[in-house]
Amino acid sequence: MRMSANLSETASFPPIERTDLTILQVNLGYRCNQTCAHCHVNASPKRREMMDQSNLSLIPEILKSRSIPTLDLTGGAPELHEGFRSLVKQARTLGVKVIDRCNLTILFEPGMEDLAAFLAEHQVEIVASLPCYSLENVDAQRGKGVFDKSLAALQRLNAFGYGHENSGLVLNLVYNPQGAVLPPNQQKLQNDYKKELLQHFGIVFNELFTITNMPIQRFANYLKAKKQYDDYLRLLKENFSAANLSHVMCRSLISVDWQGNLYDCDFNQQLGLNMVNNKNGEKLHMRDLLDDNHLQREIVVGNHCFGCTAGQGSSCGGSLNA
Repeated sequence: MRMSANLSETASFPPIERTDLTILQVNLGYRCNQTCAHCHVNASPKRREMMDQSNLSLIPEILKSRSIPTLDLTGGAPELHEGFRSLVKQARTLGVKVIDRCNLTILFEPGMEDLAAFLAEHQVEIVASLPCYSLENVDAQRGKGVFDKSLAALQRLNAFGYGHENSGLVLNLVYNPQGAVLPPNQQKLQNDYKKELLQHFGIVFNELFTITNMPIQRFANYLKAKKQYDDYLRLLKENFSAANLSHVMCRSLISVDWQGNLYDCDFNQQLGLNMVNNKNGEKLHMRDLLDDNHLQREIVVGNHCFGCTAGQGSSCGGSLNA
């Protein structure tokens, strides 16, 4: 893979445009049962922002009217939203693939005892964060005791068929680096994960996604506290690969915040970089997806976008050039 060498620190991210919309990614709210160091949405148990019913009811209507094949649910912990299960059922009735971005430990929260069974019954694809296969690294990034709970959750999901070949129940894991570095080779790390998790814990899964930490929100604050923010931005720019531009997730995905506002991606959402109406410049809302005429084609970009194009590239589906 070819890199552009010595990209200037002042270089701006090249313009890119949207293609066909295939993924509607909805943030149901910032409430979470964890407080992770790398979290770019600052989710925690103290957050109370959650999508209201009027916005929630728009989602199936949009999926149907625009024939969007994939609904990607995120948070916080999306499962904590009281409308999560009803939304999943409605989307699956429409034949839409549903992705649940699950932190695994949510399976052990009060009232979630039957969550694994529900997800399996409706064939929800699970994307679960497990930043390492060692206790020390996971607990350092996600909190004490998270590693053991995460393994127990994976074993529970395996028991329902998740991760097993030909089960139809997809279980993918997510790796985030521990600090201000790029992720390692995705395929090699996936092989290591599969070997270690199977050998020591009897756990199987489908794929591993390596995702670059974005220099925004909680991780940006961490970098600034360590005086590594400028160096990390330089690292991202110096490892820019133009080959990744045609595969970045924002070209086929629209991100929705808990208030129903639209963004080109989840990272733009956290930076307040809204999608706007081509005609009047007003912020776009979910209801505007019912009228394609006013959707902007040009994607709002910034320095953080170098995080998606550095090295192997990074998206919600992992490396762009695995």
